[in-house]
Amino acid sequence: MADKQRLDKWLWFARVVKTRSLAAKLVLDGHVRVNAQRIEIPAKPVGPGDVLTIALESRIAVLRIVGIGERRGPFSEARLLFEDLNPRGEANS
Repeated sequence: MADKQRLDKWLWFARVVKTRSLAAKLVLDGHVRVNAQRIEIPAKPVGPGDVLTIALESRIAVLRIVGIGERRGPFSEARLLFEDLNPRGEANS
C-alpha cells in the first residue's frame, strides 16, 4: 500500500464528502488545510500523520490521517482512515 494519496481521493474514501468531484471542489474553493497550510490543489499528496482542517457546510472537521484508503467502503471501514481531533461536545459553527 502506498504511503501517500491524492487529497481529493482520500476525502472521498474517508467519506468526508459524497463524491470525488465534491472533494475536488472543496479543495479548489480553499476549504481544506493540510497541517495548517491552505491547499487549493486536489492532487496534493497526503498521508498518515497529516492533520486536515476542513470547512464543511455545518461544521469544521479536524482529522488526523492514520491510514490510506484502497477503496470507498462502508463508514465502518472509512472511520479507520482518520482520528477525529474535534473535542467531544464542541458545537462547531
